Amino acid sequence: MVDQVPRAMSRMQVLGHRWRVGALDGRLPSEPASIRSAAWAGLQDSMPRAAVLSLHARIENTGPDDWAHPELVQVWGPRHSVFAVPAEDVAAFTLGRLPAAGAARRRAEETADRLERFLAGRRMTYRAAGEGLGVHPNSLRYAAATGRVLLRWEGSGQPVVWTVDPPGVPEREARLELARRFLHVLGPGTVTGFSKWAGVTQKEADATMAALEDELVTVRTPVGVGQMLADDVAAAGEVDPPATVRLLPSGDAYYLRWGADRGLLVPDARRRSDLWTARVWPGAMLVDGEIVGTWRRSERRVDLNPWHRLSADQRGAIEVEAASLPIPGEGRITAHWSEA
Repeated sequence: MVDQVPRAMSRMQVLGHRWRVGALDGRLPSEPASIRSAAWAGLQDSMPRAAVLSLHARIENTGPDDWAHPELVQVWGPRHSVFAVPAEDVAAFTLGRLPAAGAARRRAEETADRLERFLAGRRMTYRAAGEGLGVHPNSLRYAAATGRVLLRWEGSGQPVVWTVDPPGVPEREARLELARRFLHVLGPGTVTGFSKWAGVTQKEADATMAALEDELVTVRTPVGVGQMLADDVAAAGEVDPPATVRLLPSGDAYYLRWGADRGLLVPDARRRSDLWTARVWPGAMLVDGEIVGTWRRSERRVDLNPWHRLSADQRGAIEVEAASLPIPGEGRITAHWSEA
């Protein structure tokens, strides 16, 4: 049950929990169970190869084609963004976002019905499917919340879409499971934070979080009050920062955040707009558990933008990490620094 008196959690306790559940304190072995664990809150894949770079940050020996691993499928998930999610958990990321009633639900179901009839078992680019239905291709994303539409997007060109049978999971359980995953990986969380992350209305988010009340504990962090799963609070403790270096891609779950929670990851308010930009977010440089700058990639060139002077050892470790990125193509990956 949600505690009436919030339990205090330090910044390091919260970050330690997120490093641990996000496998950012040490890479997991290369095996199917690790892929499901790394994708527990989904892998946003809206930027080319973002999902595989998120896997690389968490799993040993990740290859450039692991976004297409049999353990994963691609869907239009939270906020209608492209996500790679565990195939056995697709209900949470689709049905978990389906409105319980109203015009938005009717639009989702009617779009899925029309798309299924039109495709008749075929696979087709979403542009061709939209043109065939006489609608804007982007409107097909609304059908994804039914759990009946999958896609394949290789980072360039147009997504290919097809329809499948709906997941055999009750909608209510799918909604609760999506919230549990949000709280486990991104917690502590709030109703507003869940609404923004999942792309559901505030009313729907409030109802879902209320239904989880008996599983939650209220905690107070340096940036405010939120909710965590009771089991996660019990496992949380003061930890030493991990001695790791990671280059997290744009939209990675670790910093996919809004509002006050951003201040927990980046205490320097002057730097938050460098990471959470108005347009496409850059990647985050994570050194010993702290975000120390941003990075962007163009083909096999990686541009590194530190926020403060790094030691020679830290710069060397970042360059090694950049060179190891599983990017398809031939030739060496080169790192280019801007001065802090």
